[in-house]
Amino acid sequence: MKKMYMILIVLHAFWLVRCSNFIVQPASSDMHMEDFEAAWNRIDNVYPFLEFKQIDWDSLYTIYRRRVEEAQGDAFYLVLHDLLAELKDGHVYYHTDGGGEVYPFYPQRHFRDRHAYSPFVVRSYFDEPLTVTESRSAEYGILPENIGYIFLSDFHADYLFEEFAGVIGSVRNTGGLIIDIRQKKGGNTLNVDAVVSRFITAPLQWPEFVFLGETSPTTPVQPTGSFTYSNPVVVLINGSTFSAGEICTEMLKQCPQVTAVGDTTGGGGGAGSGSVDTWRSDFVLPSGKLISTPTGYVARYDGQMIEWLGVPPDVRIVNTEAEINNGVDRQLEYAIDLLR
Repeated sequence: MKKMYMILIVLHAFWLVRCSNFIVQPASSDMHMEDFEAAWNRIDNVYPFLEFKQIDWDSLYTIYRRRVEEAQGDAFYLVLHDLLAELKDGHVYYHTDGGGEVYPFYPQRHFRDRHAYSPFVVRSYFDEPLTVTESRSAEYGILPENIGYIFLSDFHADYLFEEFAGVIGSVRNTGGLIIDIRQKKGGNTLNVDAVVSRFITAPLQWPEFVFLGETSPTTPVQPTGSFTYSNPVVVLINGSTFSAGEICTEMLKQCPQVTAVGDTTGGGGGAGSGSVDTWRSDFVLPSGKLISTPTGYVARYDGQMIEWLGVPPDVRIVNTEAEINNGVDRQLEYAIDLLR
């Protein structure tokens, strides 16, 4: 079976961009109605969560068509922003003419947890500075108790596919390992494979990928490398763990030596694919404006959606912003105590 790596929609923003702060050039097109019709139909045809989220997309057509008729110039962006926000999906974005990607929605669990973690607080638990990979996609070191620590900061491109072998090799002789997947964005499942493959002793099937209503065939992740890390592992997660970070967590949880600690992930289960044109998330409107929406989704192994529901921890430990401001990371401390 041909192996297919699903490219999750990459997230480049951590919170909403205010509408009043859009940086746009003078309007170059009066094709507002054509753009609206194309955007509405695109979502109606490919968006996988309308039924799951109980969104009455047909009723929204009339409401937003009226607003489009009244929109002048760049005011159309405000209408497009609100239309896409109705999906309540952290993978959905659009481009402004003079700016970058704008995300009309981001999960509340992210806003709850974005200040309940700090890399500076994490580093205070180490006697020696952490090592950062060349791409800055991972940071790693060893705690005084001979507990390894790996922070995964990026699943984009193929960084971890290239670098993770060296990272895991540096902590292979530790008595336990912490993998920190808090504060994550999306990325390429090729990197998920690179991580998961170092903790399994037998092939592990991916969670179910569904595109345009059909399950996509996938080839199981195979054990790779000269060794499998079989000592106890704690995966740290929170509400900012999202997209590819959630898939990585869900797959690592299937390993007997792994315990997920923290709080339920953000709930970004939408997906697009770089291998099949009809599954691509980006869509160009008639005027040249671009929107991006999932064309598929990823389900957990128990059949539940990752979208909105997230991936729950095995042990729930909640960090607070106040504790982090006082230099205390309870999730990290619990992981250390569990692995001692």
